[in-house]
Amino acid sequence: MKSYLRLVWVFLRVGVLNEIQYRVNFFVQILQTLIALATGLVVLSLVFEYADSLNGWSQPELLVVMGVHFLIGGVVKMFIQPNMMRLMDEIGQGTLDYTLTKPENAQLLVSVRELQFWQIVDVLTGLVVLGWGLVSLQASMTAVNMASFLLMLFLGITLMYSFWLMIATVTFWVIRVGNIVLIWQSLYQAGRWPVSIYPGWLQLVLTFLVPVAFAVTIPAETFTGRSSLGLMGFAVGLTAVLFFIANRVWRWGLSNYSGASA
Repeated sequence: MKSYLRLVWVFLRVGVLNEIQYRVNFFVQILQTLIALATGLVVLSLVFEYADSLNGWSQPELLVVMGVHFLIGGVVKMFIQPNMMRLMDEIGQGTLDYTLTKPENAQLLVSVRELQFWQIVDVLTGLVVLGWGLVSLQASMTAVNMASFLLMLFLGITLMYSFWLMIATVTFWVIRVGNIVLIWQSLYQAGRWPVSIYPGWLQLVLTFLVPVAFAVTIPAETFTGRSSLGLMGFAVGLTAVLFFIANRVWRWGLSNYSGASA
């Protein structure tokens, strides 16, 4: 475990050093985030001009959902997505050999090599919006609530990682998976709103096929005190199962891989 943590730290440090060479990207990211935030706030204000709540969700609670959406999305685009996109490219080009021959856990290596550091703007924006929502709710966070919220965030990120790993692993059999990525990105945008506002069939899609509900809505419910212990327990179990399946699919894909050296 100590060697794994040291490896993660090395890649993290190198990734940050590489990214800060291009400071213009920082300002571009700020602009993109501000546009996304402004668009979300405008839509939210328009909704509440005509309603006091949205399927039982108040405006401050929806601010919390938006904050979690920015936070999880920032983490995914900072750590998970760039690594999985690189993995898909290497599988398609047959150059994954260079990683597989290294004396470290291959899944760990393909998961930590890339870092888009300036996506931290989205993460910080999510934290600010979360704080704004908490102040608007005029509520205080207890230690138990905060611990539960952090646990749900961790589970949400783990679910996103597992889902992305399975998408990337599909490249072992199907070269063109770009459409799957585009579909995922479109469905993740639906996470700006609680999944309970959508029709039943779409709730099922966003809960089990693309786990946006467990990545965004349930952490937001935990933050606002709307979640239940049963649902949180189910999230723990689902995360463990999906992570296990992703690891099995990854190993299965490796067993079918023939790269440039084959």
